[in-house]
This record gives sequence, C-alpha cells and structure tokens, in this order.
Amino acid sequence: MSLACLAPVAAAQAPAQPVAKTLNLYTTREPGLIQPLLDRFTRETGIQVNTVFLRDGLLERVKAEGARSPADLLMTADSGQLIDLVLGGVTQGVKSKPLESAIPPHLRGRTGHWFALSLRDRVVYAERSLKLSGLRYEDLAKPEWKGRICVRSGQHPYNISLVAAMIAHQGEAKTEAWLRGVKANLARKATGGDRDVARDILAGICDIGLANAYYAGRMKSESPGSEQRRWGDAIQVVRPVFAGGGTHVNISGASVARHAPNRANAVRLLEFLVSDDAQRVYAQANYESPVKKGVAVDPIVAGFGPLKTDPLPLGDIVKHRARASVLVDRVGFDQ
Repeated sequence: MSLACLAPVAAAQAPAQPVAKTLNLYTTREPGLIQPLLDRFTRETGIQVNTVFLRDGLLERVKAEGARSPADLLMTADSGQLIDLVLGGVTQGVKSKPLESAIPPHLRGRTGHWFALSLRDRVVYAERSLKLSGLRYEDLAKPEWKGRICVRSGQHPYNISLVAAMIAHQGEAKTEAWLRGVKANLARKATGGDRDVARDILAGICDIGLANAYYAGRMKSESPGSEQRRWGDAIQVVRPVFAGGGTHVNISGASVARHAPNRANAVRLLEFLVSDDAQRVYAQANYESPVKKGVAVDPIVAGFGPLKTDPLPLGDIVKHRARASVLVDRVGFDQ
C-alpha cells in the first residue's frame, strides 16, 4: 500500500490539537482603561489576554512583523487609526451575528474588517447659565461667538475627525468658511487639551468650547473640591448636531489581525466586548457611550441628554481626513 493511501488514515487517527487558551492584543488604548474588561473576559472564558500597548506605530509594527505577527486583535482609540489598519492590509474580515446585531451598520466595516466598541461624542462645553438648545456645529462660526470659544489644536485627531465630518456634510468650500469663522471666534490660541476647555470656562477666558463628552464625565466624578471637579462643575455639556445630521462621534474599536494565530479567541473577545455586561462596563468605567442600544450609560453622562449619533458611515467620514488637515493649516487655525 502506498504512503499516499495511508496518509488519510493517519490524519483521521491523529489526536485533535488543543485550542490555545490565549490571545495577543495590540492596543493604542491605555491598558488601564480596558483591563477590567479583559480580566472579566479571562474569568468567564479561561482565555488569557496578553496586551501590548503601542502609543504610536501600530500599523508599522504589524506590517514589519508580517505573516509571523503574533497579533490576534488590534484595538485603537480613533476611527482613523482603525481604518488605516484596514487600508494597510493588516486586518481580516469577520462574519458574526452577535457583532452585526449589536453594532449599527454605520459603526462597522461593510466587510467585517473593523468594529466600533464604544462611542466618544464631540460636544460643546458651555458656561452653565447659557441657553443652547438646538445648537448646531455650524453655529460655532456665527459672529455672536466672537472671542468666546476655546478649543485644542485643530490638528488633533479629535478635531480632524470633526472637520472631516463637516466636509462630508457640507463640502470643502463651506467647511473652509466654517473653519475661518470658528478661528475668528477663538478666545485664545487653539492649544491644550479638552479638560483645559472646562478650566478656561471657569476662569472666564471663554464661554464655550469643543471637547469630548467623556472628559466631562471624568471631571464631574472627581472628589468634591478637587481642581478638576471644580472645572467639571463649572460647565454644562451640550450635544450639537450637524444640519440634517446628528452628533459627531469618534470611536474606540478593533479589528482581527490578518495573520491572527488565535483567530477564534479574537472573535470571541470582540463578541464579549459588545455584550450587555461589557458595554455597561465601558459606559460606567470610561464615561463613554455604548454602541449597543438599550445599555444604560453612567448617570453623569445620562445628564448630558440623549445622544443622536450622526448616521453618516464612519468610513465615509475618515476618507476626508487628509483634506481636513489641509484646511486646518490653510486657515491658520493653530496660529
């Protein structure tokens, strides 16, 4: 009998290979923010998560490792970074009913290469006495706000994402005019961070400013009398919308790595992260908003009012990032 005839029999009698009880997570998110979720996942599944934190250079790292990369799941704190991984060819598609039922279509890739896990809405911090119902992002360029707005650098990814969304809604010419109007309304140079917007509102330097909602949640949850609690208590959070759209959100999200050696475990972690319990932890621990409908947010965030997310697909917004950066420089926003 030939060896060729024996091969199938030998294969059939070979013992099944044990499924690895581990996975390797490469993440640009601070590990401390997601560690409670990873610990819970390990307790429930027995799968150990090995975390590699990369502040910068995630795409370059995975590309350099090539087919031998140990990465199973790639997690980022920005939609642009996430879609860059897809465009860089280091992800693979996933078909999963739990993911597709939990995550709205505009918050995941059409071919399953990326999935949003939590939402970070770009909002307005405002002095508490102001009445700002019905506020639109477009309103920030109106002359009534001259000398009254604070914001961090226009080139920061949070603001580039917002400007890219404005281009998607209004076109490049109107967005440039809007940027010039917002720049003319600045109370100080575009600099610092989102928390500094609240600080400067308390100091009377400005009346309103652009920032992420979850920073307000963190400040308002600090110990009474602490510096950042005073900043948080000095502001109200208003969720603007685009004309004809909703509130702009950025995301934390993840993709399964193209050469994932533990693919099934990576998918299992993704599905865990959109479960009701995990989405609740996201909401309570980080003051972010869940991607899954029906999951309660932290009471502080609930006080900001309902979140009507912009329905434009994030993929359609991200493609305008390069032009957004050009416009920010063209109008001298940070000068």
